[in-house]
Amino acid sequence: MEGRARIAIEGVHPQIDCGRFAVQRVTGDEMVVQADIFSDGHDEVVAMLLYRRQGDDEWQETQMQRLENDRWQGSFKLGEPGFYEYSLLGWVDHFRTWQRDLQKRFEAGQDVSVDLKIGSSILSQAATEAKEPDAEKLRQAVEALNQEPELEGAVALGLDTRLADLVSTCCARGLATRYHKDFVVRVDRKKALFSSWYELFPRSLGGVEGRHGTLKDCIGILPDIAELGFDVLYLPPIHPIGISKRKGKANRVEAEPGDPGSPWAIGSPEGGHKSIHPELGTLEDFQALVLEADRQGIEIALDIAFQCSPDHPYLKGHPEWFLWRPDGTVQYAENPPKKYQDIVPFNFETPQWQELWEELKSIFFFWMDRGVRIFRVDNPHTKPFPMWEWIIAKARERDPNVIFLAEAFTRQKIMCRLAKLGFSQSYSYFAWRNSKRELTEYLTELTRSDAKEFMRPNFWPNTPDILTEYLQYGGRAAFMIRVTLAATLSSNFGIYGPAFELCIPTAEAAGSEEYKDAEKYEIRPWDRKGPGNIRELISKLNRIRREYSALQETCNVQFLESDSDSVLFFVKTSRKQGGALLVAVNLDPFRIRSAKLRLPLGLLGVLSGQSYLLHDLLSGERSIWQGEWANMTLDPQLAPAAIFRLSTWLRKESDFDYYL
Repeated sequence: MEGRARIAIEGVHPQIDCGRFAVQRVTGDEMVVQADIFSDGHDEVVAMLLYRRQGDDEWQETQMQRLENDRWQGSFKLGEPGFYEYSLLGWVDHFRTWQRDLQKRFEAGQDVSVDLKIGSSILSQAATEAKEPDAEKLRQAVEALNQEPELEGAVALGLDTRLADLVSTCCARGLATRYHKDFVVRVDRKKALFSSWYELFPRSLGGVEGRHGTLKDCIGILPDIAELGFDVLYLPPIHPIGISKRKGKANRVEAEPGDPGSPWAIGSPEGGHKSIHPELGTLEDFQALVLEADRQGIEIALDIAFQCSPDHPYLKGHPEWFLWRPDGTVQYAENPPKKYQDIVPFNFETPQWQELWEELKSIFFFWMDRGVRIFRVDNPHTKPFPMWEWIIAKARERDPNVIFLAEAFTRQKIMCRLAKLGFSQSYSYFAWRNSKRELTEYLTELTRSDAKEFMRPNFWPNTPDILTEYLQYGGRAAFMIRVTLAATLSSNFGIYGPAFELCIPTAEAAGSEEYKDAEKYEIRPWDRKGPGNIRELISKLNRIRREYSALQETCNVQFLESDSDSVLFFVKTSRKQGGALLVAVNLDPFRIRSAKLRLPLGLLGVLSGQSYLLHDLLSGERSIWQGEWANMTLDPQLAPAAIFRLSTWLRKESDFDYYL
């Protein structure tokens, strides 16, 4: 320890668990860092933010600005996906301290002749420490200061801010304090922050009863997905499905002849996680799908489920990776009293865990080699945390553009841990947050706590496993409300279709969130444009999301005043001037609701007494308002929500050109 170092650096933000995990950002973000940086006494302090791309030899630096109460802030621009490091450096700046005191004494009329000599001495010493040509500039400054005949001129020379910057840049750091730790920020591509997901079962694309859909059929459906405005097409497992212990329709223990089984019961004599179900097609068909999707602006996301059917080749080739019961049978999956006889979990406590990890990593690499860069990981919370940290890091080494979505509806701390370990996006509790208070508190938790530094929520109003009571009983209006909330509150959202856009409300039984005739266990041909669908609304929402950057972030939400508990009102701000959007949603799917809404006119750039135009991007209606209060009525059956763009410029008589 250098006993003469006088700087303390504390309260560095952002950091996750004292720097144990990386903060997450996306390409193009401004990485803003704050810290408490101070010294004993009253000397001036200089603080620098150090940064570099991980692996680079040289650090870059930018000078930090003092905020208040010894809080400092600096920032740097983040480049291409990868890992970046940042740290802090601070020192007592004797030359700036001298400048400050010189100015005070001179303005007070005191004799500063000795002070000028002290300043000259400091500059002379700096010249001996600096490298050329900076040293020559400092020698010239000393000569000019010593030879200036006029006192005012000498003081002006001494107070030159460029001199202070030069001294700080090239020398005067001998007793600087470097923060004891370097922090890491993980930079993802922008799709990690902004994406619209659509989930479907390719096997249901056959078009007629009894015909198994294929990957070629999936290619045929791409224009429809693009028309709806989605840029990620997520496929449940596309691998061979086990025969023994296969589940029947409605999750019945015994399958009937012709029952296709659950895609999550992975593996048969025809192959496992690196194979494609024969009835879906071939690897060549899959790669054709990836290429055609890319041409239409869509990425294919694959489901990765680390589990096996009893017929998976792993059970014969690597029995040591599984648990075996005393009767010689393999231990299938259970969540008592539920039993999943068609699924066999891995034993992650096997002595051969390293070989198991390597094989599971190779599954991701196999599909990455075939063009996949987005993975939805099934139940990651039931697998070891260290394994995920290792696999995700290895995948990012191979390609920093890879994105991982954690499908984990579990305890909050576990979901947070998975995000910290490197998952790019996370499923959320959104599906079960229905009231104004629930939504406000949950979004505030996600966007105002430290969670915003490492967790990106992906809002899904439904999944093949989740048909909430709100959707079961709220009718078509409930589906319109929930998709609007998902698409506007979160920059990442998705739906399981066509069940969602067709507003399918029927559960397996009262009190259940399972779909009746669940597609997980049977093939269901759909009339994708059937009566009562909400395709037009979904398409509009996705178009608005693409056109307005305010909806391409999540943490920019601010909840606004509404006098009705049934009307949620919020603003999504934008870095672009005039790009903010106001969103009002009737949360009651049964009743028309009216509310008095308070608009944040100052935030939106509206002057007191100024009229403004509100343009509802959903309905197309325009209206002129004045003042901060607006009355609104929302009919859940017709238009349960409004998305307003506010304009402050209105035409005047001088804007017309009748006489030109």
